[in-house]
Amino acid sequence: MKHTTRRQFLGTGAALAASSALPMPALGAGSGGELRVLVGGGDWGKANIAAYVEPFQEETGIQVTAITDQVNLAQVELMARSGNVTVDVISYGQSGAETLARKGVLEDIDYSLYGEDQLAGLTDFAKKPWGVAALVYSYVMVVNTKTFPDGAPRPQSWADYWDVERFPGTRTLISGRSGTEGPWEEALMASGVAPQDIYPMDIDRIFGSLDRIKPQIRRWWTVGSEIQQIMHDGAFDVTNSYDGRAMLLVNQGAPLEIVRNQAKLNWDYWMIPKGGPNLEAAQRFIQFATRADRQAEFAQLIPYGPSNLDAYRSIPEERARQLASHPDYVVDSVPIQASWYNETQADGRTNVEHLIQRWNEWVL
Repeated sequence: MKHTTRRQFLGTGAALAASSALPMPALGAGSGGELRVLVGGGDWGKANIAAYVEPFQEETGIQVTAITDQVNLAQVELMARSGNVTVDVISYGQSGAETLARKGVLEDIDYSLYGEDQLAGLTDFAKKPWGVAALVYSYVMVVNTKTFPDGAPRPQSWADYWDVERFPGTRTLISGRSGTEGPWEEALMASGVAPQDIYPMDIDRIFGSLDRIKPQIRRWWTVGSEIQQIMHDGAFDVTNSYDGRAMLLVNQGAPLEIVRNQAKLNWDYWMIPKGGPNLEAAQRFIQFATRADRQAEFAQLIPYGPSNLDAYRSIPEERARQLASHPDYVVDSVPIQASWYNETQADGRTNVEHLIQRWNEWVL
């Protein structure tokens, strides 16, 4: 999703230092019977290889080529419609996944491969006809603890973030340029909308709330590597971020506090482009990658939450508390509704298109 770039982290964790990406052939090459899986780049891709690709090869004997390059939605659609599918398993966020599903270019998941225990462990949102959730992450508030030291009041809600008199300091926020990502839900919560009443979102109210905070925003960040660098450099007092980016820095000793209250919950799906030559192996790979034991291994390599909640049985508590899908955090989180973003208004344009237009006019 925009998501292939989002997790191409700058730093490499010690637990991943020994793992290396498999060679990536040109996307136009025929698959020749080997399974080709889109794993993404950086630490995210390395964790996918270590937790899923290499153990799957060892357990099944099926050769897997890990694709660390980007493959956009248009490429997936073209592959499926042309009958020249060169990537067998893909992973995108729920917005991109639903877009592909609506276009009819995804295979149905063969849930007959999944045992009752595995199906019960997978969260409800994880089990779509066309995909199984691969991981769970969130957009969280992050506080610089040098600015807000222990014992001093710290922002704990989006209303607090907007309260520049009580909590003065340098602020950054995610840009809304893509439409599918932006400070939309945060702006509504800051204006007094209860988390359970966020959807359907009132776009006018969003930008009215953003008007109040706009003068205080030093930078509208656009990609994960950018906000990770901002946090690494301490060039902020309070911001929002992907929780995985922030947690990597926390684990390295950075003076940050992640605020899980009013986090925005999101997730990626494993999917299979329609018409691929290795359908059976692709189905087996997704079943393997959504087992509790495999997701527990993945979560200990990189701080993204499992979609199979049985994974928490074997994740150490210290690590479990770093993950967005921990049951204690989900209670206070806002699950992003990609379906609302993709809804079409009376003028024929989607809510995403309306958000992009409003953002481009507003930010200038």
